[in-house]
Amino acid sequence: MKGTIEEIKIDYAERTTKILLNIHDAISINQLEKLNNLKAEELDIDIKKHREKRSLDANSYCWVLCDEIAKELSKDGAIFSKEDIYQETIRTFGTFIPFIVTEIAFDKFKEIWEKQGLGYQVEETARKDKCVRVNCYYGSSSYNTKEMSRIIEALVEQAKELGIETKPKEEIEAMLNEIEKNESSGNK
Repeated sequence: MKGTIEEIKIDYAERTTKILLNIHDAISINQLEKLNNLKAEELDIDIKKHREKRSLDANSYCWVLCDEIAKELSKDGAIFSKEDIYQETIRTFGTFIPFIVTEIAFDKFKEIWEKQGLGYQVEETARKDKCVRVNCYYGSSSYNTKEMSRIIEALVEQAKELGIETKPKEEIEAMLNEIEKNESSGNK
């Protein structure tokens, strides 16, 4: 849900904090009843700054660039797919979280992580004391606009280096500025 914090009250005597939220999304009666039933329960609460997901235009352009780069690189005899280019770009410029996994659990962990989608990748970085240190990359479907902008900018740069025609600089900047503007204003 999207919303804003209206008020924060701290009760130092009781050592509690009360936060009043304004929820911008419509909440159904059913959802309100479920929340009401949780009033006495211990809850995990996650409040974070809203970021718009990347636009479909940005996603489409990402795949166009991956395809064009793959075709150009494949002219020299090696065969690259747009998926290869996408995965390499995610590993080089994408978002990841580091983990340490036991060697025994590593293969299963990697299998489960990578089943989430093409961009979800596990990269081993070190092995020590029967543990494996890995970087677990997220697919771009989970990216916010800032993260997706970084991917598109990297692909545009690679395309230019290969002599591939890209959208005019102004159009790329407008696309990136538009998704950034949507994120900062909270508009969809």
